[in-house]
Amino acid sequence: MTTKTPTTGERSADSPIKELTIRAVIIGGLITLVFTAANVYLGLKVGLTFATSIPAAVISMAILRRFADHTVQENNIVQTIASAAGTLSAIIFVLPGLVMIGWWTGFSYWETACVVAVGGILGVTYSIPLRRALVTGSDLPYPEGVAAAEVLKVGDTHGSVEENKRGLKVIIVGGLVSAGMSLLTAMKLAAGSLKSAFHVGSGGSMFGFSISMALVGVGHLVGVGVSVAMLVGVAISHGVLLPVISSGLEPEEGDTFAKFVQSTFNGDVRMAGAGAMTVAALWTLLKIIGPIVRGIKESLASSRHRKAGDVLPLTERDMPMSVVVTVTLASMLPIGALLWLFVKDTDISHHVGSLIAVSIIFTLLIGLVVAGICGYMAGLIGASNSPISGVGVIIVITAALLIKVVATGDASQTDDLVAYTLFTASIVFGIATISNDNLQDLKTGQLVGATPWRQQVALIIGVIFGAAVIPPVLQLMLTGFGFAGMEGAGPDALAAPQAALMTSLATGIFGGSLDWGLIGTGALIGCAIVAFDELLGRSTKNKYHLPPLAVGMGMYLPITVTCTVPIGAFIGYFYDKFAEKHGDAAAQMKRLGVLMATGLIVGESLFGVLNAGIIAGSGVASPLQVVPDSFETAANWIGLVVFIGLLYGSYKWVFNLSKNAKQAIADKPE
Repeated sequence: MTTKTPTTGERSADSPIKELTIRAVIIGGLITLVFTAANVYLGLKVGLTFATSIPAAVISMAILRRFADHTVQENNIVQTIASAAGTLSAIIFVLPGLVMIGWWTGFSYWETACVVAVGGILGVTYSIPLRRALVTGSDLPYPEGVAAAEVLKVGDTHGSVEENKRGLKVIIVGGLVSAGMSLLTAMKLAAGSLKSAFHVGSGGSMFGFSISMALVGVGHLVGVGVSVAMLVGVAISHGVLLPVISSGLEPEEGDTFAKFVQSTFNGDVRMAGAGAMTVAALWTLLKIIGPIVRGIKESLASSRHRKAGDVLPLTERDMPMSVVVTVTLASMLPIGALLWLFVKDTDISHHVGSLIAVSIIFTLLIGLVVAGICGYMAGLIGASNSPISGVGVIIVITAALLIKVVATGDASQTDDLVAYTLFTASIVFGIATISNDNLQDLKTGQLVGATPWRQQVALIIGVIFGAAVIPPVLQLMLTGFGFAGMEGAGPDALAAPQAALMTSLATGIFGGSLDWGLIGTGALIGCAIVAFDELLGRSTKNKYHLPPLAVGMGMYLPITVTCTVPIGAFIGYFYDKFAEKHGDAAAQMKRLGVLMATGLIVGESLFGVLNAGIIAGSGVASPLQVVPDSFETAANWIGLVVFIGLLYGSYKWVFNLSKNAKQAIADKPE
């Protein structure tokens, strides 16, 4: 009689399952080298990074399947390490600003590595007490966490053979469809997005959506509720704010109307979106403080039970709170040393004591707030679609305001204050990036029956790997390309758009040029949304809600992202409605739909890795392009037709496969 290896639920304390193994650490570290480098390059070039957990899970399975004693939990450790390191590369949204303003001439290996490592480790420790509040005790969808778990489970050879074969087939087909669409886009044979600007009175607005199978998959997983809330945010930002703000203005000489509308959204409307997100995030944090406190109490109780000799299920064992608190507080020592070394030879060195005190308090308190916000956003819409740059905006603005209070100076000290703000913000941003990914990984672990403390150790290992890889890659990018806006930047300089935005925000605060009216407008909108959500929940007995943070994200994210997610959400909704009509087969049919959505995310993610490598190797922005730029109009139509055709064909195929699965269940002997 064979024993099925558990993939979900509780495991006993003496479970022999392999999990945090040497080979898992080595494989995760090797994958880290590739994915982190690719993310650093893409982030600096176009301002986007890709989620690495699912590609890492796929690669891990391909390697570990060769070992007879591999487990789904061991595969989970690999993807945890790789995703932590890959996500940490988002630190490039802040650190290059120090080079752009001429404060740094390069990226000192140890200084950069320490900043990245300390922020990342704090991101892990801060999110540990959030696990019980936002993962096990929450109904947040965690789309990418669920997708990664499905990938791991269908690749587990110990599971139901027929079910796994069927599930793996769906993921592969979805992945091929998504990768194929991405390839056509990279070749410029099909458009990657469709958008158009139009006049609204004396102003303008725009409409569009991304031709992205991955975003459709995300929509299927997050559901209609979140998607509708995001559309409400789009209606506010593009239906009201953008036409009003752009009213009466004219494009600068040489700019098209479309470019003018886009720049107005980027420079002005997104600031209002950041204000709305700030209010929504703070309200969300207030609502989850209770579960967070309970989670901390449960973690402390769990530690006491273990010390008393009680045996807890492995799936409930977090890293002991005593260790979490000790590591968190001990991290303040290297942070203080880094800050002192940074400021000691500057024109603001006479404020060194108060500056370091403010920065450490800022890191301790705001770091916890940011961890909760980012974890919630990742649970709501997924780590790769979470507006982490919007959180970066909030971090930089808050840090700059606090630093300005304790270190007022004349105009000659502006660069010093901006640099110190960016340096402080980079540490807290490290917390944001990791907590944004950590809870997603812990959700995956929950679904596959992983041991939380082992996964939390793996996350710290991933942070260390990432901290070791990021500095030389950043230096390579600086040496090879340079950054737009820095002295001596050439025509091929990397745009580093988020770093440029963070730098301009800090400069605007210390120089007095930041438009607080826009942020305040967004904050008022955020308050109105919070009030409406509370009234809606009470009047419908919590049947319906309008998640304020999702509305804020809809205001902040590009319209091409927010208008594609609902497509997948409604496809998933109608698919599930169809499945519910088929009795006992409904659960399996719904799972095939989830696996199709997972495949759509997997394919685009894997192609993103491949394309990043090709771009980095060739040094050309679009190395796969096979048609001239004049093909753009035809590519728009081709992209639209192929997108619709592939979506229809993919879900039609899953429909037919679902009927076969239903028949197989009906024919199964009692």
